[in-house]
Amino acid sequence: MLYYLFTYLHEAFNLTGAGVFQYISFRAAMAVIVSLLISMIFGKRIIRILAQKQVGESVRDLGLEGQAEKAGTPTMGGIIILSSILIPTLLFAKLDNIYVVLMIITTLWMGLIGFLDDYIKVFKKDKKGLAGKFKVLGQISLGLIVGSILYFHPDVVVREQVSIVDQENQVVLVQEDVKSTKTTIPFVKNNELDYSELLSWLGEKAQDWAWLIFIPMVIFIVTAVSNGANLTDGIDGLATGTSAIIGLVLAIFAYVSGNIIFADYLNIMYIPNSGELVIFIGAFVGACVGFLWYNSYPAQVFMGDTGSLAIGGIIAVFALAIRKELLIPIVCGIFLIENLSVVLQVSYFKYTKKKYGEGKRIFLMSPLHHHYQKAGLHESKIVTRFWIVGIMLAILSFVTLKLR
Repeated sequence: MLYYLFTYLHEAFNLTGAGVFQYISFRAAMAVIVSLLISMIFGKRIIRILAQKQVGESVRDLGLEGQAEKAGTPTMGGIIILSSILIPTLLFAKLDNIYVVLMIITTLWMGLIGFLDDYIKVFKKDKKGLAGKFKVLGQISLGLIVGSILYFHPDVVVREQVSIVDQENQVVLVQEDVKSTKTTIPFVKNNELDYSELLSWLGEKAQDWAWLIFIPMVIFIVTAVSNGANLTDGIDGLATGTSAIIGLVLAIFAYVSGNIIFADYLNIMYIPNSGELVIFIGAFVGACVGFLWYNSYPAQVFMGDTGSLAIGGIIAVFALAIRKELLIPIVCGIFLIENLSVVLQVSYFKYTKKKYGEGKRIFLMSPLHHHYQKAGLHESKIVTRFWIVGIMLAILSFVTLKLR
């Protein structure tokens, strides 16, 4: 909104300083600052309201040190994160940009699913919360919406070199914005994969039917990453800090992908209009860091599924929008190992129970952070070490820009 106001003031009255709102870097910086202020200043008030409403966390007895003390800590703090993301985005981003609209839809959609889950747990006193099938249905529905927009919307394009025949019947190469199902493959020299190539056996019709591959891929990524973030949110500050690191990585990738000069220099895919995503992800990083002020050990508030499901969905859709979804196993490595630890634990337990009559476990407990808690490590040490691993994965992600 402020973007349009100051653009009008600049064009109509040539107001001194108003033109600075044309710069993505300035608006992204303002989004970070405002999101930090909202989450830190108004966050305290929201926590107080949650405490007054007795919106407290009910904790299952898992035999973990310090677990009992967490009972009654205000939950549903994801409201702080969502507010801190949406308000700066509405203030500083171009709201007619399809990528910004897509991220707002994702935030509200996943936030609503998480809110319903938390509401049932807290107010309906049902520890199971929203049935798993309804969560998955919501994630699949979002995947369908996101996949359809990214595939069919005319503003979702990439700039490529195409050959045309000029007036003198000579073939020349020109830059042109085209619809494409290409994405980036890390650590590969010619690092672009076109989903339509997986249907090359269809010949010239492959591009028309690429959505059969692309949309299911989007659904899988949205579901996997949102569940990964949800599983990671198990000890104070872990999901929040990890998400802030991931957000910073995605912000840099969005900036270089949306800037034709940097994209050309780094020889990466240029995605017109995607630069506006930097404002959104700036607000996301600010919201996570600001929330960490209250969520770090010992936590004064938990984000609940309202926050964790939304965070995972945002990261997944953002990576898809800037065509870096194949980088997710690296940049979201913490989410991945948390997810895998649960899958391996459950699968191995069922397998050994069926074969030997007694279920056995790979880890002392899953997700993985609980394994280290059970082994005797303090949760603040576990969180710090997971952050360090997250930073290492972030650096490795940046390395993919040049190492091919």
